[in-house]
Amino acid sequence: MPLPPTRTRRLLVASALAVPLTVGTLAPGTVPAASARPAACAAWMDPRDSADERAEALVAAMSTTQKLHMVTFGDTPPYLLYYGTAGHVTGIPELCVPDLVLSDAGSGVAGLQIGTTTFPSGVAQASTWNTDLQREVGRVIGREAHRKGINVMLGPGMNIARTPYNGRNFEYFGEDPHLAAEMTVPFIRGIQDNPVIADAKHYALNDQETDRQTVDVRVDERTAREIYLAPFEAAVTRADVGSVMCSYNRVAGEYACENEALLTDVLREDWSFDGFVVSDWGAVHSTAASAMAGLDLEMHAVPFATPATPVFGAGGRYFDAASMRPALASGAITRARLDEMVRNIVRPMFREGLFERSTGTSLVRYLADVSTRAHRRVATRVASEGTVLLKNRGDLLPLAPRVAGGRTIAVIGYAANPVGAASTTAGGGSSHGSGLPPRTTSLLTSLLARAADTGDRILYAEGSSVIDAQLIASLADLAIVVAADGSTEAADRNLSMQAPVCASLLCLNLPVDQERMVEAVVAANPNNVVVLDTGGPVRMPWLDDAGAVLLPWFGGIQHGESLARIVYGVDEPSGRLPQTLPRSIEQNRFPRAAYPGIGGVARYSERLEIGYRWYDAHRASPLFPFGFGLGYSTFRYSDLTVTPDGRGAVVAFRVRNTGDRTAAAVPQVYVEAPRAAGSPPRELRGFTKLTLRPGESRTVRIRLGERAFSQWSVRAHDWRITPGTYGVRVGSHSRDLPLRGVVRQG
Repeated sequence: MPLPPTRTRRLLVASALAVPLTVGTLAPGTVPAASARPAACAAWMDPRDSADERAEALVAAMSTTQKLHMVTFGDTPPYLLYYGTAGHVTGIPELCVPDLVLSDAGSGVAGLQIGTTTFPSGVAQASTWNTDLQREVGRVIGREAHRKGINVMLGPGMNIARTPYNGRNFEYFGEDPHLAAEMTVPFIRGIQDNPVIADAKHYALNDQETDRQTVDVRVDERTAREIYLAPFEAAVTRADVGSVMCSYNRVAGEYACENEALLTDVLREDWSFDGFVVSDWGAVHSTAASAMAGLDLEMHAVPFATPATPVFGAGGRYFDAASMRPALASGAITRARLDEMVRNIVRPMFREGLFERSTGTSLVRYLADVSTRAHRRVATRVASEGTVLLKNRGDLLPLAPRVAGGRTIAVIGYAANPVGAASTTAGGGSSHGSGLPPRTTSLLTSLLARAADTGDRILYAEGSSVIDAQLIASLADLAIVVAADGSTEAADRNLSMQAPVCASLLCLNLPVDQERMVEAVVAANPNNVVVLDTGGPVRMPWLDDAGAVLLPWFGGIQHGESLARIVYGVDEPSGRLPQTLPRSIEQNRFPRAAYPGIGGVARYSERLEIGYRWYDAHRASPLFPFGFGLGYSTFRYSDLTVTPDGRGAVVAFRVRNTGDRTAAAVPQVYVEAPRAAGSPPRELRGFTKLTLRPGESRTVRIRLGERAFSQWSVRAHDWRITPGTYGVRVGSHSRDLPLRGVVRQG
């Protein structure tokens, strides 16, 4: 028999959002209270039992219809129309199963949500190089999701910035797999500190938006393991992530969501993943092939009416009952595999407390403002710690708190005003968030607020007129010009700056020549600060004339407040680059067969040489190297010792603040493998972040595990240490490594 409807709904359109209202007695997603739970639930509702035991008991009690209900999104309304979320699987109240409610993701509770905190994007989070702070970001995002009734956050994104052109690089953690892994793990743990499941995406090799739904990626096994799969491995083996999202693209000829080598051999067998694999929206192309390869849950966007689907119809395209039942009957999908799919879905739901603590979505929760003052303070801190100071001629920054008679400060640029700032909280697409004014702080309004205390005067020009920009800049003691670059899902980018204007998920570019604007300002006033609100590298032909350059990336809703604090020295821009900034486009010119591909195939012919690895291997000089960032003080490194520790090593050294301000240092440890290993010249293997007072020094100890000295063996299909002497280099960034040591391995 078909499963009877669990609830009846009518639709209320509010703020262009269709919102389901409950007519029955059970609110959407609500788990019955203990006193009202059906007796049939008792076998799996004891939290003292393990998640495995509870999942086994629940699946054993389910009918085939109920099992099929769990493997595709469903009931009305569909994608984006269910309280602004990205999708949902309706619960089964008679079995005490709560709704599974999914939302985007890495920079906050996004999509069509309102009243949430938009944090700096992933690339800015990675620029903090602060794993403790990253745990707190994840924890706050998970807390806001829970308060909205959301229990699956579709993040973090952890694809590697293979090229500077990927339109979604702003969501990710940069070009280095070690840094990406180290930022991934605490973020996931933070989200799952709440009764919320994190989702590692996009698995795998989803490194360009051009032809993203069809491109066939060809990469050698060693490169895949050492570079592109490493953050996902950390998410599974170290963070115990509850779900993984398979991507749109093909890998070695097969779509990622029906790729058995990725979904079963690597994810399940090698890494022992025990959560569920969910598809990207519309990334499924088959029923039996996808299910048997390892896909557990299909998500399929149906936002509008089609001949086959009514406006508020929902249900998967390939995992709906009409498709799954014939596949089960023929044996193309086994009953055992269907049971495993459902167990994979409910197991992390049990483990993360969704059965006990799901709150259920509702109109009240959708309209609630869950962004607290404490949450916004965290967002401000991330924005400041993620801002990279690229240049600071003559210690132009920070400004003295107050000068006699006050200063005249010119603020120039569309991105500096409230509307422009709201368009640069994040890039376009699913992760953009609800950063609308006055929720979003802009540099202009934040400086105006501080000017009242400092006695400074603020002038403003929007910047589309070069003459106006020059005039305002020439009249000021200091000129701050803010330029933005739009990056967005579903499109790749170039290195020129395109001023974005965003309305919810959609971002378009304005016809503003920001390069000319910046060139005019830096020519008109030598006391200038250039601020770059971007998702990746941009051209800087004006760099020689710039006084100071700040790169805050996409800084979230507290971006303007953070910048004002940085300008006046309340906060330090303590970010370090997670991605190399090229000197010219020639340094990032790929053969067409490598990017974007020929005949639908992209061949990763550069192999391990991506980012700083390529620059080092080819002795090329970037504009700014990986790991670089100035801050408001200087540091000296000394007294390196490298002590063998089993199949790893302990690296110890001293860091001294040689400046006159309290500031943060980010010491970085790189390993140089012996030539026989066939590795790049050096690779990041450890780092930390510490704050030191003027003149203070501290001994830092960083343990490098066995993996720091290992390479992927294609012959053994496993990690192996190439015997030999390994160099250990320590310093402030990938091109400033004054401390040298060695350790014998193998």
